[in-house]
Amino acid sequence: MWFRQKKKPEVPSGEERAVRVPEGLWTKCESCGQIMFSQTVAENGQVCPKCNYHFRISARERLEALFDEGAYEEFDSEVAPADPLEFKDSKRYADRIIQYQRQTGLKDAVINARGTMGGVPVIISAMEYAFMGGSMGSVVGEKITRAAEEALRRRAPLVVISCSGGARMQESVLSLMQMGKVAAALARLHEGRVPYISVMTDPTTGGVTASFAMLGDVNLAEPKALIGFAGPRVIEQTIRQTLPEGFQRSEFLLEKGMIDMVVHRSQMRATLVSLVQKFTGKTG
Repeated sequence: MWFRQKKKPEVPSGEERAVRVPEGLWTKCESCGQIMFSQTVAENGQVCPKCNYHFRISARERLEALFDEGAYEEFDSEVAPADPLEFKDSKRYADRIIQYQRQTGLKDAVINARGTMGGVPVIISAMEYAFMGGSMGSVVGEKITRAAEEALRRRAPLVVISCSGGARMQESVLSLMQMGKVAAALARLHEGRVPYISVMTDPTTGGVTASFAMLGDVNLAEPKALIGFAGPRVIEQTIRQTLPEGFQRSEFLLEKGMIDMVVHRSQMRATLVSLVQKFTGKTG
């Protein structure tokens, strides 16, 4: 034959034809559903450009965004949790601790740091939600207490950034004891006339809300942050009534006089700098 039939090209299967998108390239907004480049969201401070939904960010990201030049000195990083109750549910508490320490690179759910904001020396405790939901156990209570004591020694304003599901059930009453312990440290700070600013992010609930998160000389919150003691579903089931729209969100609390300001993440550093400068009478 003067021609040869060419073999038909093989058509890849549907799975092989699928376009492979690099992991992490896209981010979907949990509020409006908009799909965006992850880089676009990151450049906007991890805030949705369309609806202003504030994604959760890590404790270290917060510290870098707030301190001058993103520079800070961490302290009390060696404080680590124990398991005095030898608690076990579907998994041993000791094993959960190890798991979260590996995942986050932290000993527990809070970072203490010292540095400057607008040239003013400041102490910041930032909670890490990725470590067991930012739950407050003995270490969290101890470290925030130490942060308050360090602020008192240095006469430096204290800022606590809360992001927590509440008390850590695996430590039972030892966790609940931290509420009074931290509150007592903040009372000493108040007596020493050293300012304390509380920043509440999504979520700030349970024993954290019922203690130090609501005790600031100024209480700030990010937009639409869930702030409360019991969750909305628990309350609805208890009182058998439908709750108002936006109940327990930061804007609702501002309207009811529970917090002082709702501050967009892009304005948080400038707001805190202004506050610490006014409190201390210092400028850069």
